[in-house]
Amino acid sequence: MDKISFDLVSPERLLVSEDAEMVTIPGSEGEMGVMAGHMSLISTLKPGIIDAKIETGSHDRYFVTGGFAEVTATKVTVLAEEAIPVASLTAAELDMRIVDAQEDIATAKTDAEMTKATAALDHLKRMRAGL
Repeated sequence: MDKISFDLVSPERLLVSEDAEMVTIPGSEGEMGVMAGHMSLISTLKPGIIDAKIETGSHDRYFVTGGFAEVTATKVTVLAEEAIPVASLTAAELDMRIVDAQEDIATAKTDAEMTKATAALDHLKRMRAGL
């Protein structure tokens, strides 16, 4: 199976640079699976999980709060506002992020801010319930 190059970049640093069989990203229009040969596109990201299938049975998963993804036939580049390895998220950290998201909803000044904060809260609650 052909592989696709995957880079995950946060404002602080390059978090991941590896080849993957498939990368699933939380596009603003819905979840999107990307493999080698995919058509080129640029998409905004909603809060959610990036799942990079590195080899059969092995997945690297990251929670992102938003950002952009650029896809070509040979590469996926994600520029994330914030990216955290899912394996490192504890119940206490998720609880703290849920409170932060609730505060973001309470202080949202635009529909776009409200939509993003609500999506983040929903995803965080689902992740917390899954622990």
